[in-house]
Amino acid sequence: MIGTVAVIFARLSRSQSARLVALGLVFLFAGAAAFSVTQSIGYGTALYWAITTATTVGYGDITPANTAGRIVASGVMLTTIPLFASGFAVLAGAVASAHLRRLLGMERAEAKGGEVLILGLHRAVVGAARELVAAGREVIVVTKADPSTLPPGVKVVGADPLSEEGVRGCSPEKAMQILIAGEDDAAVLVTAVLAHRFAPDVPTLAIASSKAVTGALRELGIAAALSADELLTHTVAKSLEAPHAGELLLSLVGSEGFRLQELPVGDEAAGRRLSEQIREDGGMVLGAVHGGKVLMSVAGDPVLEAADQLLVLVPEGGP
Repeated sequence: MIGTVAVIFARLSRSQSARLVALGLVFLFAGAAAFSVTQSIGYGTALYWAITTATTVGYGDITPANTAGRIVASGVMLTTIPLFASGFAVLAGAVASAHLRRLLGMERAEAKGGEVLILGLHRAVVGAARELVAAGREVIVVTKADPSTLPPGVKVVGADPLSEEGVRGCSPEKAMQILIAGEDDAAVLVTAVLAHRFAPDVPTLAIASSKAVTGALRELGIAAALSADELLTHTVAKSLEAPHAGELLLSLVGSEGFRLQELPVGDEAAGRRLSEQIREDGGMVLGAVHGGKVLMSVAGDPVLEAADQLLVLVPEGGP
């Protein structure tokens, strides 16, 4: 019995509308008891009177016959009516708010394992989220901006990715990957600091504008930091050297039949040259992450180590 009462009390303490309605019920039953005593009628009849009064129905078949009864009636009206009205108003507002958040895709969500967590709503996020959802990945976006541009299937958390509560509340430490893409470089830096604090071991990609900021992000411990300006500059320069270079890059990253993967070198390939590994894998190895840098065999032919990562182009559904 005590345990049941404790559970009920705990639930009421978490709900404002429940607290208001419960307090209204206390005044309702207390008022009925007082009315029964002052009017010399049964408690059931007095409770009926209290309910019709509290609900503003007021049939008028039972009325106070003396000053004490009028005082009790005034007390019931001044307490139960506003309490019940406020309680149901809060409940209706919460239901409407929850329905609106579902329509906008802004349901409360947190990473539970395997999700891609995106902090911020950069213009590049919309396309990236669409491709991730199409590939069957679960995506959570944390933003205070209008999420209507995001594709269906994306879970949106209406929180500020620049605040500790906004980042910590979505459990970033449980995500498979984190993407940071703020409106400007300052936002990216702040969010990156928070993400690194709460999820230092989760692979994180940050998109900034300037090379200086990406350097600062790497010093922070986020090895995967891209400069959008630098990426665009080099793409344009390579396209001038070879007119189809831009199309090649887009085909490489946007191909529907293939996807890029980072695979550990492992002990079997350790000690080989990168060019040897490329030849053995039939040209599917594009490069390697060696010593914290991405290298291709045409720019250098490092000896692979077990801790290195291979950048591999694999067919969809491959390993």
